[in-house]
Amino acid sequence: MSTTELGAEIIKAVGVTKRFGELVAVDRVDYLLHENEVAGIIGSNGAGKTTFFNLVTGYYPPDAGAIYYKGEDVTRTTPEQRVALGMMRTFQLTSTFDNLSVIDNLVLSFFRAHKPHSLFDLFVNTCKRHRKDEKIQAILATFELQDVAGREVRNLSLGEKRRLEIAMAILAEPKVLMLDEPLAGLAENEIKAVLGVLRRHIGRQTILIVEHKISQVEDFLQRLTVMHEGRIIADGGYEECLRNPEVRRSYWQIDVSADGGAGACA
Repeated sequence: MSTTELGAEIIKAVGVTKRFGELVAVDRVDYLLHENEVAGIIGSNGAGKTTFFNLVTGYYPPDAGAIYYKGEDVTRTTPEQRVALGMMRTFQLTSTFDNLSVIDNLVLSFFRAHKPHSLFDLFVNTCKRHRKDEKIQAILATFELQDVAGREVRNLSLGEKRRLEIAMAILAEPKVLMLDEPLAGLAENEIKAVLGVLRRHIGRQTILIVEHKISQVEDFLQRLTVMHEGRIIADGGYEECLRNPEVRRSYWQIDVSADGGAGACA
């Protein structure tokens, strides 16, 4: 996606800082995400990427700086309030109802997002009459979960659970889908399956991913951001960021000469 094709600003961080005692985990970070952009944040352990993710999603309050969603200051709003605005986050560990079937997890997720007052009725009575809902059936097909629709979640593979968690998040129809290490612990074929379904949302949904396995998302991300010691050291296209001398020094720990490597990312 070129600069001229970028949508309106949807998330903006200005001078965001987070400290834990003497440790500055996020250090005056500026970040901008546009509508329908597919972006990723990488960094070594301790780089600050997960802390920054927690600041954006409202799980940590910043010590300095501000966060905006569609131009509105959401710096002090709760995670629940941000979800209501359209910011949906999945976590590294799947958050599902393991004693329920796949399809009932989807039904509960849909009604929790769109008809919260119906949840009590769903729990006390049954999800059965909602299983044929058009959106539930469509998401089963999109995420290739039809064959395990009646299986209890506790009996799924990690890859199937990951697909289910993302499906549950997408059912809520968020404006921004934020994925915290969605490929962690997955086998090669499971990674391909998860990325396969996510690709269907490119151009239709804003997606932000924190991920370690950068080689797996090489042809998926439109933009890459690299963090190191709480700061953004590169931001731009995948290849240009990985050729950036500072990224090679800090992330790959490759010794480069002062004039070696490609120029920094824009």
